[in-house]
Amino acid sequence: MNKTRLEAFSDGVLAIIITVMLLELHVPRGADLVALEPVLPMFLCYVLSFIFIGIYWNNHHHMLHAARRVTGGVLWANLHLLFWLSLLPFVTGWMGVNEFSSTPTALYGVVLLMSGTAYAILCRALIAAEGSGSALARAVGKDYKAKLSLAIYCIAIPLAFYLRWAAQLLYVLVALMWLVPDRRIEKVVTENAGE
Repeated sequence: MNKTRLEAFSDGVLAIIITVMLLELHVPRGADLVALEPVLPMFLCYVLSFIFIGIYWNNHHHMLHAARRVTGGVLWANLHLLFWLSLLPFVTGWMGVNEFSSTPTALYGVVLLMSGTAYAILCRALIAAEGSGSALARAVGKDYKAKLSLAIYCIAIPLAFYLRWAAQLLYVLVALMWLVPDRRIEKVVTENAGE
């Protein structure tokens, strides 16, 4: 199957997710900087979630660029990823409105954990469709960075009930780990183009 529809659909869903998150930001009443103070927690949550969506969009693009075809299993794995990412506006809003309270912070981590897991499943589905010798399989390798991210989420979720700010810092740490686009896939795709 051609991957063009998968890419277009995913791009559209991710754009809608960002739009829905933005709609949660309400314009404050007042013309001075003090008027921004009540919306600051929501804004910070939005920024973090926007960065995560951007990271997923960027890496999803690179991953699909390395793939040559998709299967029905890949389509379902992609929908699974989009499902978890579509929950980000809800947990972002809940965490922001409640100023980083423990339960919303933990649930935010659960959505991040499930999104990361779904991304790994999608990656494995693409590798299964392409074969173990594919460019994507070579680029991903053991994927220690993804495994470390999932482990950090598993630590942050229960930590949110005791040290919610530490949990938030762990979420930011994962975002910083992935902020620079994953060059492994780009490198392998470029090498394959030169062959």
